[in-house]
Amino acid sequence: MSVEQHPVPALRASDRDRDEMLVRLHTAFAEGRLDEPELDERIDRVLAARTHGELGAVAADLPSGRPVPSALQGGPVGRFQVAYKSSVTRAGRWRLPERFTTVVYKGSGALDLRSAELDGPITTLRVLAYKSTVEITVPVGIRVEADGVGVSVEVSGDPPAGAPIVHVRGYAYKGAIRVKGLIPRL
Repeated sequence: MSVEQHPVPALRASDRDRDEMLVRLHTAFAEGRLDEPELDERIDRVLAARTHGELGAVAADLPSGRPVPSALQGGPVGRFQVAYKSSVTRAGRWRLPERFTTVVYKGSGALDLRSAELDGPITTLRVLAYKSTVEITVPVGIRVEADGVGVSVEVSGDPPAGAPIVHVRGYAYKGAIRVKGLIPRL
């Protein structure tokens, strides 16, 4: 007598499971593990996934998610901040490393650089806004360079020769990244 084997059905993925995987992918993009075409392709696969197995296959070659420590005002700051269906703000006096990444998923973000201490002459801000808006305020005397998708720059005037540079590399999907500031004319 043979025992008939029935396959165990795959566990269905929920909207929350898909949202968590999207955050994981966007984090990998912000860390430089994925480029834009890879991110777009994997987002499509996540949105079409019906089971946990299909979701797991999308990120099988990426490290598992890990908690990101929060930075306290005036205390040491890391190189990464994330907001998941919430908001994140960095303002006041703080040290801005030469490379800083902000990822915002269905929320809002604000980076106020007016009192920030820049670590070097060129600072690169990598910003990912998924269905979100991230506002970056730059102080007087900073040269702003920007590239990416969904990045707008509203800075008037010409910075002085040798001014520090803030390079914003952004990707906004159904959102916006806005850089604003005022440089007085001499």
